[in-house]
Amino acid sequence: MTIRGAGAERVFITGASSGIGAALAAQYAAQGATLGLLARRSAVLDQLIASLPNPERHRAYAVDVRDHAAIDAAAQDFLAYAGGIDIVIANAGISVGTLSEFAEDIPVFEAVIATNVVATAATFAPFIPAMKAQATPARLVGIGSVAGIRGLPGAEAYSASKAAVISYCESLRLELKQHGIRVVTICPGYIDTPMTQINPYPMPFLMPVQKFAVQAARTIASGSSYRVIPWQMGIVAKVLRMLPNWLYDLAFGKAPHKPRQHNPSNKDGA
Repeated sequence: MTIRGAGAERVFITGASSGIGAALAAQYAAQGATLGLLARRSAVLDQLIASLPNPERHRAYAVDVRDHAAIDAAAQDFLAYAGGIDIVIANAGISVGTLSEFAEDIPVFEAVIATNVVATAATFAPFIPAMKAQATPARLVGIGSVAGIRGLPGAEAYSASKAAVISYCESLRLELKQHGIRVVTICPGYIDTPMTQINPYPMPFLMPVQKFAVQAARTIASGSSYRVIPWQMGIVAKVLRMLPNWLYDLAFGKAPHKPRQHNPSNKDGA
């Protein structure tokens, strides 16, 4: 049985227990949405839901996004509970430095790709048939990154994964347009979350996560296909795309590195 207000959206978010995911949950809950919130940490999810308006409407799913069967089960449960779906946000991700010269970083590379790329597709997959079948329009939202525009030194896995998310969402957008399903790609710049707070270098245009969530929700509502947030980083991204390799290499060859981590867990953020 569905418990949601008339006209309220049904929103499913992965990586929901902290950072961008938690901020988006708060943003949509304030708008009266019914939420399906998925992350690894059950206790943290329960605390988040208790802090939201109308906590009785929302469902928590303690799932690692690399467990595709568990994602599918959570999606089917939420579809049955909410009576359909309006927005799916694949937000879960790992941000960690990797260097291919070190053998111990190869499993880290695999974990980043599995979490940031493959899990995005696994999150969308169970919702697409339902979106095609329902009368109301729906949106799939992939969280890319400015780091996916050009490869950054020391962030081989992360840059590769976010570039893949951007291209994947573009392919999916073309595929699903005929079915009235919109695919939105949002590329955050530096957003103030636990994931970025470990970065040991200056972060230009650092944006509070609550402000990011407001702008992201507006972008999703508009159905825009692609947006960089904050807008200043959008300008930076356009410039980076245009730079020839020799100039880009000169400008970023000695850029600071993300910290390496040999055994990253699946982080609940983007």
